[in-house]
Amino acid sequence: MDIVVLAGGLSPERNVSFSSGAMVCEALAGLGHRVALVDAFLGLEDYQAPLAELFRQPPPLPEKGIKEEAPDLEAVKAARRYKGPGLFGEGVLAACQMADVVFMGLHGASGEDGRVQAALDLQGIPYTGSGYLGSAIAMDKHYTKQLARQIGVRTPDWRAITLTAQTVEDTAQHAALPCVVKVPNGGSSVGVYLCHTREELRHALTDSGRYSSRILLEQYIKGREFACGVLEEQSLPPIEIIPKEGFYDYRNKYQAGATLEVCPAHISGEAEALMRSAALRMHKHLGLAAYSRSDFILDEDDQVWFLEVNTLPGMTPLSLLPQEAAAVGIDYGTLCSKIIDASLEARHEGR
Repeated sequence: MDIVVLAGGLSPERNVSFSSGAMVCEALAGLGHRVALVDAFLGLEDYQAPLAELFRQPPPLPEKGIKEEAPDLEAVKAARRYKGPGLFGEGVLAACQMADVVFMGLHGASGEDGRVQAALDLQGIPYTGSGYLGSAIAMDKHYTKQLARQIGVRTPDWRAITLTAQTVEDTAQHAALPCVVKVPNGGSSVGVYLCHTREELRHALTDSGRYSSRILLEQYIKGREFACGVLEEQSLPPIEIIPKEGFYDYRNKYQAGATLEVCPAHISGEAEALMRSAALRMHKHLGLAAYSRSDFILDEDDQVWFLEVNTLPGMTPLSLLPQEAAAVGIDYGTLCSKIIDASLEARHEGR
């Protein structure tokens, strides 16, 4: 097949997306497909060959490593020669129309929030992962947690706050501590703050305004961190995430050696069953397709707490879903193939 891997984009997870995209390209090329990685935001501005040669002369792949800091998105915007307001760069849709399928290597806003999926649907272009509606709902942690509570999946208490000078001050003075401040549509722990003091909370509320005017204030649950994937409508073994310092933030997620991951996780059979059941239930109730990954906390009383769903889980060298798949004998290339096959089936069924 001719496959475009759509990566980059304009979100704080841009660098993560390139790492995922490069890995996917190498794996699919190794399986005999013709593959081209396209930056969703910068597009093909620097591509010198005719567009018709895209799959015979694909652009060079970016590095698979991820920088310690999130990208400077203003610098990315300034670097684009096309100054229009659209999120698709030069030649992106034309390249996607040439492909048999678009592998979604995007992460975060402008990749997982349903807008790209809707645009591809309108063009009749098949793509991997979930459709536009499930993607949009799952991207918003507030709506996802509402759904979890409605179907009986335990999730920490929370409230949504619109940031103003007054709400920042009121929240900083009166919120119960410790707590977690989250950007509702963020990813890769960008815009996530663990607050133990009033000063930390005030800083988190102020700083999170860089990402969104709306935030979640969530109950802090002390415990162990886990992820549990779903692939082809089946749950995968949970993986435990053990940061060597602090919590599972952007740096600990993507810097080699910063975090220990254990899969299958060393937990009770009951806790594993609860995680796997909750991950699959959230996947189905959100109407997701092909694959997803849910995040959990296991507290000191062996209670499982659902946190969020990722509709386009990372596919980097350090990502969790590939490790979970490997634990049941699915290598990286086979994982990519399964994602494509399940996604094409979902598109055929109108999902």
